[in-house]
Amino acid sequence: MPVTALVSAKSCGVTTSALALTLASKRPSLLAECDPAGGTLRAGFLQGEVDAGVGLYHLAAAERTSPDALANAFASHLWALDEAGHRKLLPGLTDPGQAGALGRTWPTLAEVVNVLAEDAGYDVFIDAGRLVLESGRLHTTLTPAPLLHQADMVLLVVRGTEQSLTLARHLIDPLRTELTERGTGMDALGLLLIEEGPYRAHQVTEALKTPVLAALPFEPSTASFFTNGGHPPRGYGRSALLRHARTATEHLEAAASRRKIQQDYPLRPAPSGSAQIAGVLQRLMAKGGKRG
Repeated sequence: MPVTALVSAKSCGVTTSALALTLASKRPSLLAECDPAGGTLRAGFLQGEVDAGVGLYHLAAAERTSPDALANAFASHLWALDEAGHRKLLPGLTDPGQAGALGRTWPTLAEVVNVLAEDAGYDVFIDAGRLVLESGRLHTTLTPAPLLHQADMVLLVVRGTEQSLTLARHLIDPLRTELTERGTGMDALGLLLIEEGPYRAHQVTEALKTPVLAALPFEPSTASFFTNGGHPPRGYGRSALLRHARTATEHLEAAASRRKIQQDYPLRPAPSGSAQIAGVLQRLMAKGGKRG
């Protein structure tokens, strides 16, 4: 199953989109909240149910021990988003100041989530937050660049407004260059359109010279529930956002499959330690994530 990283030029619905895709997937799924600016799901969607003792920051100390230690920490710091434990969350940072400690962690975490997708059949969605550039490159602290480099798909989330397209336009070429030189290829880049504003998918594709791979409706009531938590809106389970998100996951899987077919085999060399990590994850991921 694919690893899909979601990013934006500005606050554009990345977390809401990633959560919708995770909840709507027909397969086991994981949302890794990896925005260096800090996670929002703890205080919003989860209503403070998850304290600072669980989450991304704790992987940094584990990584300094060994890849196996990080894999163990990874599995033990997931939170189940459903009773069956089929949908899991790696909660994000509670303080943006913690981001500096994760520089060495991102590459191993990228390896772990790729093993989870390839060997355990998970749909993995990475909330990578707002992109920050430095001298035309992804900022090494303020963007989790290794996660983007190793993702099967990188989605730039945009809205169908002039402002959103203008902001996104400046990121397209640097992203293409980054994915060509350090990632899985420039064809990993696509757009996820939030259907707010006058521009439709074909117009957005034309404006940014990048394909719209998936689209989600602008649905304020469900989006507010994802952002702020509380009681789900009436008809939440049948909401347009979740229905379209389910279709979007299928489109993304198809796009990732096409890429793999077009690439030479093997897709990329197996990372060192991946067999050990696979063994750890196979033992641990059968268990549901933590719940209160």
